[in-house]
Amino acid sequence: MECFSTTRLSAERLHQGHLADLVELHLDHEVSRYLGGVRSPEATKTYLLANMAHWDRHGFGLWVLRTRAGEFAGRAGLRHVVVEGAEDVEIAYAFRRAMWGQGLASEISAALVDIGHAQLKLPSLVGLASVENRASRRVLEKSGFTLERNAVYRGEDVVVYRLLMASR
Repeated sequence: MECFSTTRLSAERLHQGHLADLVELHLDHEVSRYLGGVRSPEATKTYLLANMAHWDRHGFGLWVLRTRAGEFAGRAGLRHVVVEGAEDVEIAYAFRRAMWGQGLASEISAALVDIGHAQLKLPSLVGLASVENRASRRVLEKSGFTLERNAVYRGEDVVVYRLLMASR
């Protein structure tokens, strides 16, 4: 699925033309504090290429999000992750600071869960959040995910939430 939309957002498959928007997003300290820290433009380019390759391998991945007015809002998607040796598909989202507090993460989360369930027929999804990231944890809980365990992912302490698709 190359594109989709929600009530307030449009989503487009990640591509090279999104680099400038992603660089801006990843340079914001507040946005990046729970994403492994600020990424340089070079690191963001590597990130972009890796996530484009994910699309080529799996047929899904990250989308860039825009408001109905066309303003860059952030990025979100579904991607394969390995957490402490276990393979899963993760729901992921990050928004520009100007978009925080508007319920957009919950809106995109619901859409991603629907894609994972109805189109990809995944048995479950996980959500990873920094232990301290209360806002992201609330979004996962409101989206029906339940706390499964604490883990270490990329050297950081995280909580792993899971949504079993059979329970939907």
